[in-house]
Amino acid sequence: MEIWINPACSKCRSAVSLLDAEGADYTVRRYLEDVPSPDEIRAVLGRLGLEPWDITRTQEADAKELGIADWPKDAGSRERWITALAGHPKLIQRPIITAQDGSAVVARTDEAVRDALGR
Repeated sequence: MEIWINPACSKCRSAVSLLDAEGADYTVRRYLEDVPSPDEIRAVLGRLGLEPWDITRTQEADAKELGIADWPKDAGSRERWITALAGHPKLIQRPIITAQDGSAVVARTDEAVRDALGR
């Protein structure tokens, strides 16, 4: 199990605390420092069953600067979104937990963290 976090994020700290309280075996990835490659983002999206725009923090300054709100959300634009996430990791929603069963979850609630633990 791996969790992608930004240590400055309260939801990330909460998720890590819950994993610790449950005695989970996991690895922390500080994704702002250890930026995921486009291939890693594609893999996580596949595990999540989501599209890149589903995990994009559109209110971030980088998103506004890029004009992401106006980008199409379609198959033809998918790579553009992935490239933006890899180039601007602050745009990646957090935390993301990759579960043991090969799935993943955006773990913004305690319920989502527990869901990942149960997989």
